[in-house]
Amino acid sequence: MLSASLGHLKTAMDYDVIVVGAGSAGLSAALTLGRCRRRVLLADGGAPRNAPSPAVHGFLTRDGLRPAKLLELGRQQLAPYPTIDVRELKITKLHKLAKGFRAEGTTGQGHAWAGTTHRVLLATGVEDVLPALPGFRDLWGTGVLHCPYCHGYEVRDVPLGVIAAQPMSAHQALLIPDWGPTTYFTQGQFEPEAEELAAFAARGIIVERTPVVELMGDAPALDGVRLADGRFVEVTAVFTAPQTKPSTPLAEILGCAHEDGPTGPYVKVDSWGATSVPGVWAAGDAATPMHNATLASAAGVLAGIGVHQASVRAKAA
Repeated sequence: MLSASLGHLKTAMDYDVIVVGAGSAGLSAALTLGRCRRRVLLADGGAPRNAPSPAVHGFLTRDGLRPAKLLELGRQQLAPYPTIDVRELKITKLHKLAKGFRAEGTTGQGHAWAGTTHRVLLATGVEDVLPALPGFRDLWGTGVLHCPYCHGYEVRDVPLGVIAAQPMSAHQALLIPDWGPTTYFTQGQFEPEAEELAAFAARGIIVERTPVVELMGDAPALDGVRLADGRFVEVTAVFTAPQTKPSTPLAEILGCAHEDGPTGPYVKVDSWGATSVPGVWAAGDAATPMHNATLASAAGVLAGIGVHQASVRAKAA
């Protein structure tokens, strides 16, 4: 095996690159690097963010596919590349060495693991911080959605809502009438500006200032929402953009610079995915405020190319 056990690390680096995270970004990065004949460990920590969703949409050639099936196909397409090692492995620690990095983690069987690598590519994604509204978590990914471009077409021509969760929620609400009649729930916190209200009127958006206190319906179906004053508003689906947080502290542990996005912090990277820490790249939802499977896959390709070209420059120096 290419990797080392916890008690015995090889003198030479075990891997050229460890890709942490096996979603769209990590799979694409590993494929790119495998095709560059680099020794790659793809550490699959499980628990993909889009697991509650019944399907991936807008992903060319894969529109409507279950998220788990998309990842399964991705792993299958890595199999022919002999330098790619795919493991069920949760990386919990990364240490900077004089040259390269030491990674530590736990296998899917619960065993301790450690290995070394010249470079790291973080494709760890983010977690959604869901509000504590009754019914919200049960309906997340079905009746409660975050992206109209990913899911709007599937809920077209029915009453829709937007539950405001941050200042950009009014912008999200302006998009939704292209799929159905829309009510914007300010939650008493995110009142549209005068210019936004004028745009709402032009788009036929209803503004409801009484907060939503409960989502009603038997999952996966949403029947409507109950307001704080007891009223029931019929909506078949609601969109919202909850706060997000990094799914792991690895980027912070390594000292990578972050930027503040509308829903939460993300790793600051250049156009090739390089972070502020030499030898560390990041791609996908962890490194952008725009969360989408297709964009994550493209970012993984770019970061993979960036890692390869950096390794070529280092060898030529």
